[in-house]
Amino acid sequence: MSKYDNRWQTVEVNVEAGIAWVTLNRPEKRNAMSPTLNREMLQVLDAIEFDDDAKVLVLTGAGAAWTAGMDLKEYFREIDGGPDALQEKVRRDASEWQWRRLRMYGKPTIAMVNGWCFGGGFSPLVACDLAIAADEAVFGLSEINWGIPPGNLVSKAMADTVGHRRALHYIMTGDTFTGVDAAEMGLVNRSVPLAELRDATIALAARLIDKNPVVLRAAKHGFKRSRELTWEQCEDYLYAKLDQAQLRDSERGREQGLKQFLDDKSIKPGLQAYKR
Repeated sequence: MSKYDNRWQTVEVNVEAGIAWVTLNRPEKRNAMSPTLNREMLQVLDAIEFDDDAKVLVLTGAGAAWTAGMDLKEYFREIDGGPDALQEKVRRDASEWQWRRLRMYGKPTIAMVNGWCFGGGFSPLVACDLAIAADEAVFGLSEINWGIPPGNLVSKAMADTVGHRRALHYIMTGDTFTGVDAAEMGLVNRSVPLAELRDATIALAARLIDKNPVVLRAAKHGFKRSRELTWEQCEDYLYAKLDQAQLRDSERGREQGLKQFLDDKSIKPGLQAYKR
């Protein structure tokens, strides 16, 4: 029995071999993200961050969907007439986990896109560090079809990953595309047949688990922040991250790596990680 069994209504969590499998669990709604799910995902991210058994977080969906995006009934219609404070809280909860927390999460994150990925689902998809999709997965920005522009940070997510022309095409037409297309345009790292998706994700997670977690965190945070900074700001920031990583790294990875390469001649850093 998992220590997380039955803790949440809309999310399932299971930790196996260092991987925290976080599954959006509303298959009857194609895992549409409701206010309840958004609140629970904040709790899930807190729990996994402090779980020493969880080295990598994999975000996926139950059934035939990754997520159909925001729940049109519970997220939109049911709060449209509510107090401003309620609407702001519902939106804040959604943005907090889908972007702010997930994008700079302390542990590596992988989106395992097993099926439908629509609308608001693009925010957590791009916020994850890496992504693997099933060839058969279907992606789409359907907001234009029911009368709104893409919400939250979906437009920003598309602009940062697939570029101007492709982003506008899908935003303005509502056309769908496959996992193969998503990999070709850089929205995900790769696509594989659905039958191979879990194994491919486990293999990628294992490679991340093998790395020094302190350095891995500094490397991913450094890259993500550097995209927002000037060259001069970036230089200072990245040197600070380098110093921070060495200060926090209890296993002294830099020292070990140099020793194994220069003194022991036991590794080639261009081809393999140092032995931990």
